[in-house]
Amino acid sequence: MRLVRPQARFYQASSSEMFGKVREVPQKETTPFYPRSPYAVAKVYGHWITVNYRESYNLFAVSGILFNHESPRRGLEFVTRKVTNGVAKIKLGLADELRLGNLEAKRDWGYTGDYVRAMWLMLQQDEPEDFVIGTGETHSVRELCEVAFSHVGLDYRDYVKQDPRFFRPAEVDILVADASKAREKLGWEPRVTFEELIHMMVDADLERLERKYKG
Repeated sequence: MRLVRPQARFYQASSSEMFGKVREVPQKETTPFYPRSPYAVAKVYGHWITVNYRESYNLFAVSGILFNHESPRRGLEFVTRKVTNGVAKIKLGLADELRLGNLEAKRDWGYTGDYVRAMWLMLQQDEPEDFVIGTGETHSVRELCEVAFSHVGLDYRDYVKQDPRFFRPAEVDILVADASKAREKLGWEPRVTFEELIHMMVDADLERLERKYKG
């Protein structure tokens, strides 16, 4: 980009996982990073090399420090989708339990569509800046299960089993965004609530599985 099209605008996908073992709550653009996984360590590199190129070559290069953003297209290896897919399977009689790790881990979960809108807004600004994007709300995996199972009339306590295999070796206990800069400079706010998001994901998994197994 620097050599071929330096006037282009570049978006770097940074991550709330960079905050890891958090130095302050909530986390904002100036919060120090303390990554707790290989993924997060790599993201810190991506973030700082973007800053370095922006400052060295005057490129329009921005990083969005996005907190967990979810949708029906989320991979099955992520806990939100693992839960909503598990709920759909149990509701349709395709499974009888859901095995998870730490139910008390807390995250700031939002809807991907809202976050893509924030990415676009970052690229429309006069000057390149980095932004934290998140809802400012925190929910535990336990709450996630409660909302997802109750949406189909079930009690998560009857189906969720904790399994030591799914505990992280270095847990990130709480991530929650301070997205006030995005609100003030981008005019951005999330539109989809946590409950609406989880209901949307459960409904999509129910529909997909019904098509697959019941024609």
